[in-house]
Amino acid sequence: MFQVMPGPVLERMKYLEELKARQNEEAVEGFERLRQVPPETGRFIALLCAGAPAGECLEIGTSGGYSGLWLSLACRATGKTLITHEFADAKVKIATETFKAAGVDDIVRLVPGDAREHLGKYRNVGFCFLDAEKDAYDDCYELVVPNLVNGGILVADNVISHEKILAPWVEKVMADDRADALVVPIGSGELVVRKI
Repeated sequence: MFQVMPGPVLERMKYLEELKARQNEEAVEGFERLRQVPPETGRFIALLCAGAPAGECLEIGTSGGYSGLWLSLACRATGKTLITHEFADAKVKIATETFKAAGVDDIVRLVPGDAREHLGKYRNVGFCFLDAEKDAYDDCYELVVPNLVNGGILVADNVISHEKILAPWVEKVMADDRADALVVPIGSGELVVRKI
């Protein structure tokens, strides 16, 4: 999966990494500020996604499509489709360009709008990556977890970098008897949840 990454995927990842770095230093005209995981988190979620049980593969919070590119590697390797949700119109535009430029638009379905309006319809979720607005985490969790297959995995980003905001939610998840959970100190902190 990582040994021979397709050139168009690598090129678009590099483009998004450079754009994000520029945005950290200055305002980049024509682009909404991107929020994306670091490469090590991308590899981590791709590995988890590739090893997840059969079922739908979801992403909540597409941004420019960077994490979606990592997840698309897992989907390509396992014959799955990534269904990714993004609320901001400007980011939907960038992500659409990302998936097309990287040549993964055949296995990625981008759904614009509030993910919470759609999550209840996915009944057999094998993997879900949650990287949305932090005040939506609990709603998204409660919509996804009942529909995770046995052994299904949900990963939530930013649980260390946004600890002050997310600590009560993380504590709730850690006590949830429907799943096992662990905080992994990679990137901004990943909460990994496995449905029992």
